[in-house]
Amino acid sequence: MGAFSPRSSQLRLLLVMPSHQLVRKGAERGFRIWSVWDPSQLEADFAPRVEEVSEELLLTDFTDESGLRETVARTVRRYGIDAVLPCGFGGSILPVVQEAWQLGLSPNPPAVYERLQSCQGEDRAPAEAPRVSVETLTVDGTHHFVGMTAQRTTGPPHFLVTGYLHPAPLTDDEQKIISAAVEERLTASGYRFGPAHTEVALLPYGPRIVSCRPHLGADRIPLLVEIARGFDLEAAVFTALLGGRPVVPKASQYAEVGFFLLPEGRLETYTGTEDIAVTPWVRGARFPYTVGDRIASVGDSRARRAYVVVEGSTPEVTRERVAKAREDLVADIRPTAW
Repeated sequence: MGAFSPRSSQLRLLLVMPSHQLVRKGAERGFRIWSVWDPSQLEADFAPRVEEVSEELLLTDFTDESGLRETVARTVRRYGIDAVLPCGFGGSILPVVQEAWQLGLSPNPPAVYERLQSCQGEDRAPAEAPRVSVETLTVDGTHHFVGMTAQRTTGPPHFLVTGYLHPAPLTDDEQKIISAAVEERLTASGYRFGPAHTEVALLPYGPRIVSCRPHLGADRIPLLVEIARGFDLEAAVFTALLGGRPVVPKASQYAEVGFFLLPEGRLETYTGTEDIAVTPWVRGARFPYTVGDRIASVGDSRARRAYVVVEGSTPEVTRERVAKAREDLVADIRPTAW
């Protein structure tokens, strides 16, 4: 996709499953943005934030494919949308892209997403293999590498993900080999425009791609990139729509997100969140629970809702700071099953 060509003097986008951070940054750069979400997938505390920075928040059932496609088509016709971009995952992507392509408003043909989805899970890797995620931004078919992020895990025997560290502590040779594998996958898919999040397992005989998804990394990975490199990946998506190509600085420090490792059950009481929020090296924190809420077990994707983001000069420093924040959060949880 080349430079963005709006139908009017204002740039109008329809984003499907966007974060409120992404919508806000687009609005700050002159785009008018309509957002589409399935209300069952949009977290309650995020809904008002997405709505506040969107022209309109459109809620529709993503399991109703015809209804989802109609929402896309109706919004395009009503507001003169210039481009439709899927920002999430799952079964909503293909119907959205298929409808947008028919309307001439998708930067990638549906076949690209079909090829990327068909390879998900085909390359299995042992749980104990270290993994990194690779963030890229493709502009007019050229894949620009933003950075690599390492997984933090519980270690043996289950290796459950407990957070992420950016940049991943890799050698130059390791980065070159991983980048080559990711570039090959993206090129083979025909991906022409947009961010991508590729998970790679590091095996003794070389990297193995586990998944390659056409959206920004979740779990605040874009914030880690911004803290470590001073590069705003979310804002860069909108710059790319206008034809700009990313210039990514080298990392000047490390950034880490750590999920709060809480036992499964019902929250009775908690303290410490205010102290965590004002700690000098904490760059972000979220604890979206109130007394009576159910807490998911470590390893459950729902457990990633509560986290702390820290900065530091080394991976060891950021690990210690995440550990300190986890100690500062004191929660009384009564064991119950979901």
